Amino acid sequence: MPRALVTAFALTRVCYVDSRRLPTSPDCYPEALPELPEVEAVRRSLEPWMTGARFDDVEVRRVGLRKPFPSEFRTRLIGQTVVTLARRAKYLLAVLSSTDILMMHLGMSGSFRLEASGHRENEPESSRSTMHDHVVFHMSSGAIITFSDPRRFGVMDLLTPEMLASHLVLPVLGPEPLSADFDAAALARACKGRRTSLKAALLDQRVVAGLGNIYVSEALHHAALSPYRRASTIATPSGAAREAAARLATAVKQVIGHAIARTIDPVRYRSARFRVYDRAGEACRRRGCGGTIRRRTQAGRSTFYCPACQR
Repeated sequence: MPRALVTAFALTRVCYVDSRRLPTSPDCYPEALPELPEVEAVRRSLEPWMTGARFDDVEVRRVGLRKPFPSEFRTRLIGQTVVTLARRAKYLLAVLSSTDILMMHLGMSGSFRLEASGHRENEPESSRSTMHDHVVFHMSSGAIITFSDPRRFGVMDLLTPEMLASHLVLPVLGPEPLSADFDAAALARACKGRRTSLKAALLDQRVVAGLGNIYVSEALHHAALSPYRRASTIATPSGAAREAAARLATAVKQVIGHAIARTIDPVRYRSARFRVYDRAGEACRRRGCGGTIRRRTQAGRSTFYCPACQR
């Protein structure tokens, strides 16, 4: 495994470990709940070591996580090659040479740890794992990929293509925010006639896939739109996009794109990460605004916004 992987990198929920040391804590990241940028950063970190690689062995250390592992989980993985590693919303989807799809979700506390194949031989038995390491993939690429999940709300499942097509969640998801399918026109069509708030509409996974509370708040501030504004106001009665829809679609793409870049770069991740989220009482960062960020509860979740510039 290249020396570039020696550095411990905690911010994407993937920890890289060299042959000399383990992480000082099984909790490899500070965030309690992953959003789309964190999951995409995990995908990008795992992809070089999974795509094109074969499962040489799989350790399964419990009967399941949020739900039981499927029947013959280990047997169906061993010997299979990962054709592609994709992401849909907050799900990681590894398409296998058998045509099965390994579906993975981090849940609330899941993380992956990457180790070089010789690492465990050089560590004492007591240091090789933690009580929260539940699944270990030994890949032909030379990587050992360990899934750790203290709260066990994560998911690992094996789906056939038919099962994927009839999945309760995946087929009804809206477009990916960074895809060409998501633009002002698509957003306006989805919001046409909606009497719900703009924030609630963006959190609806049928409107756009994978957006969570943090980045919805950030995107609305970037677009200067109130989270309480009625969703239908960004579309004409016929469903055409108003100027506000264009601003919002652009803001979503910018916020998510920048968040992924920051998540991959630990220095950028820790500096000036959010403009409004968790900044209640601070001055609005929009130039010339002069307002103060407020925190309110909206549909049971924290909403951060500036009442002066978000209309």
